[in-house]
Amino acid sequence: MKDDKYLNLFNQTEWCDISSRIIKTEKEDVERALLREGKGGLEDFITLISPIAGEYYLESLASLSNLLTKQRFGKAIRLFAPMYLSNECNNVCDYCGFSLGNAIPRKTLTPVEILKDAGILRKMGFEHVLLVTGESARVVDVKYIGEALQLLRPHFSNLSIEVQPLYQNEYEELIEKGLHSVFVYQETYNRESYSKHHKKGKKRNFDWRLETPDRLGRAKIKKMGLGCLYGLTEDWRTDAYFAAQHLQYLEKKYWQTTYSMSFPRLRPCHGDSEPEVTLKDRDLVQLLCTFRIFSHELELSISTRESPAFRDNVLPLGITTMSAGSKTNPGGYANEEDSLEQFEISDDRTPKDICSMLRKYNYDPVWKDWDSAYDQIQTTSPKKVSASQSRESTAIFI
Repeated sequence: MKDDKYLNLFNQTEWCDISSRIIKTEKEDVERALLREGKGGLEDFITLISPIAGEYYLESLASLSNLLTKQRFGKAIRLFAPMYLSNECNNVCDYCGFSLGNAIPRKTLTPVEILKDAGILRKMGFEHVLLVTGESARVVDVKYIGEALQLLRPHFSNLSIEVQPLYQNEYEELIEKGLHSVFVYQETYNRESYSKHHKKGKKRNFDWRLETPDRLGRAKIKKMGLGCLYGLTEDWRTDAYFAAQHLQYLEKKYWQTTYSMSFPRLRPCHGDSEPEVTLKDRDLVQLLCTFRIFSHELELSISTRESPAFRDNVLPLGITTMSAGSKTNPGGYANEEDSLEQFEISDDRTPKDICSMLRKYNYDPVWKDWDSAYDQIQTTSPKKVSASQSRESTAIFI
């Protein structure tokens, strides 16, 4: 049905009403929700994300989250690395280093440069790469993204993207070229806050971005990544509720797709603004645990934005996926150039160090969780890759 989309449900839900219900939660409500172990759906999410749950029941939340995670995922942690292809962007967002208004050098990787970064990541052991760009449909259009997928598909078992929102047919085109998953963060579900921080560009269109997961679902993407950027909106608990509501809608409607949730906190960047709120570590722990109890099958990801100590300590609380050795600038693995970074990372340990840490705590690092044999797609003709690029690829990956 044409009008059956999350935007309709979102518009029927009052932000202030959800905020009020979260604040009014009492201890007895939390205790009942914990006994239900997530079976109460969004009503229990409201209860478990509440201030009183965070103040008095954080240990119980953590214990239940740990139990549910071990039951579903065991002690396996999937590893991936972001590969930044371009920092070109047509948007003005006051929290991002790539914002159009920031006077930084702009760079978009050539095919040879892409392969150089890819070669380093493969030698580190990575099989899953997240391709990231700024939002510039003129420079990093669907054709560019598709060619990057074609170039990298022979060398990685799992390719994801985090780029500007696209049309359904464009996602379908990229899926045919080997795309496995798409990460598209709403940033914040609060319209007023969204408008405040997204000043110019297509990203300013709140509804267009909010409808992206529906377009992905209709395109039959294998996995979809959601999340808020915590720090953009003062009422982070209500923001989390809408992310959970969005997730529940998608899980029911596009049930053949799997889902992940990320929990980035606003980090320093070139030309950044002050966060509306600073999430404490215990707040982020409550977020992680509440989402695990809400959705037992959900992949939970923690990035190198967080400190080594924090990442190590939250492992038992629901985490299933981690980035490692991340660079947030185009060509960052082959060429160190800090001035091009999107934001500062906090955990700069190497992938080898991360694996040693995981094994120390009896976790199994998983480099490969998908294989191209599952895709059942047509192999792209090599005619689209020039002879010189082919030789470069062979030289790098031998």
